[in-house]
Amino acid sequence: MRSPFDLRGRTAFVTGAATGIGQAIAVALAENGADMVLTSELENLDDTASLVVAAGRSAERRRLDLSRAADIEPVVADVLRSHRVDILVNAAGIIRRTPAPEHGEQDWREVLEVNLTAAFTLSRLLVGPMLARGRGKVINVASMLSFQGGHQAVSYAASKHGLVGLTRAFANECAPGGVQVNAVAPGYIATRTTEALRADPERSAEIVARIPAGRWGSPADVAGAAVFLASAASDYVCGHVLAVDGGWMSR
Repeated sequence: MRSPFDLRGRTAFVTGAATGIGQAIAVALAENGADMVLTSELENLDDTASLVVAAGRSAERRRLDLSRAADIEPVVADVLRSHRVDILVNAAGIIRRTPAPEHGEQDWREVLEVNLTAAFTLSRLLVGPMLARGRGKVINVASMLSFQGGHQAVSYAASKHGLVGLTRAFANECAPGGVQVNAVAPGYIATRTTEALRADPERSAEIVARIPAGRWGSPADVAGAAVFLASAASDYVCGHVLAVDGGWMSR
């Protein structure tokens, strides 16, 4: 019998696929049979593409600057001319760390544009064809700051709270048409985004002490949850935010 996690015959469109969580999700989806359309704001997708090809799947690379809203629709239209996108993973994200009273408007706009508006635009463009086929998956990468205010990350927290609302709103409208929209919310994961926290011995120790699992997570920890949400195993999961946090939210 075919495994419910088997993604053969599916194509995934993954943003932020060059490094970290986006790369880990792309590789994990490929290892379970999906072909890839990989996007990044820089021309730095060679490593991820090589890992996807090593898993036996195809990897198309697209440069896509999500802070430039006008660039998104032409790229998606071109992709759809040659690919049927079955899975959308909105993994790209940026953060600007400053005290809230000092947080500049430009930083605010850039973070909201990449983390929230781009996810809306991509979902709007790619969900329609999924609904026409009666099948599809959207996975948004949320955060612990989808539930908490955090510290010196006001635009990031606002964008990730908004991403949960976006997930649930799309899920309500798409579920009747056979498209499941969900989110995965990573906890403290060892990526470039958390380099500054991990480089501070005192702060890093405080974080680990609060995590029941007793360690920082890895991008691979998040990838398994994404495979579940991309697969037939989650066909009755709609509008859910799956925390992958080592137990952080349970404390």
